[in-house]
Amino acid sequence: MARERNLDLVEVAASAVPPVCRILDYGKYKYEQTKKEREARKSRRTTMVREIRLRPRIDEHDLDSKVKLIERLLSRGDKVKVAVIFRGREVTHPELGKKVLQYLLANLKEKAVVDQPLLVEERSLSLIFSPPKVTKKTPAEVSSAQD
Repeated sequence: MARERNLDLVEVAASAVPPVCRILDYGKYKYEQTKKEREARKSRRTTMVREIRLRPRIDEHDLDSKVKLIERLLSRGDKVKVAVIFRGREVTHPELGKKVLQYLLANLKEKAVVDQPLLVEERSLSLIFSPPKVTKKTPAEVSSAQD
């Protein structure tokens, strides 16, 4: 039947009993499969975990610029790991690092969600921020918000 129609006999499900075959144009079928695969890849978004390293004695202005950088990374959809690195005798004062992280938490509370609570490593303190989940509004909610 496939030869009469100038098409191919393609085995669709080999593990089924009895095996399932279809009569179709195999070249067109492969083309459509790759097209679907490309579309699926295009819509998929990989989230990266970006790391920002800070020192416990960072100046307030420098910290504000880091806050802006974190906001920009979060707006792109990336997760951000903020690590406060201690050198030398700074390790004896972890409260300075916690103070820096508290400042970040205060400035990013509307724009970020804390994924991982404070993680104390050997010579660093770190937090992981992720973008907040955005709920889509219905058209009725949008129109009532505009009024």
